[in-house]
Amino acid sequence: MASNGQARREKFPESYAIFDRLTGEYVQRDGVALGRMFGSEGLSVRGKVFAFVGFTGSLFAKLPEKRVGELVESGDAEPAVMRDRPMREWVTARADRPDTWSDIVAEAYEFVDSITP
Repeated sequence: MASNGQARREKFPESYAIFDRLTGEYVQRDGVALGRMFGSEGLSVRGKVFAFVGFTGSLFAKLPEKRVGELVESGDAEPAVMRDRPMREWVTARADRPDTWSDIVAEAYEFVDSITP
């Protein structure tokens, strides 16, 4: 039986193809690691998560609350909801908009790197 992470990879191969490409770039940076989080694989800097592929195949990324609002207003992303609770500093970049993922991950890395000792 496949693990949850493997089953998710099989269900959303396009999402993981994009994420894996981005992961290859970020894990080369000091303090960045790929690990398990929220039943998925995700990127963290010095132990703090900044991006992962969620259970719907969408990209979840941690950004300043103001930037989350801007991305939602522009239609490039949606507010992240986890366990029926909106997360004010998390955005969901839609799986059907992979063109936005690289920039969103870059912003998430910059943000989390800046707030993580």
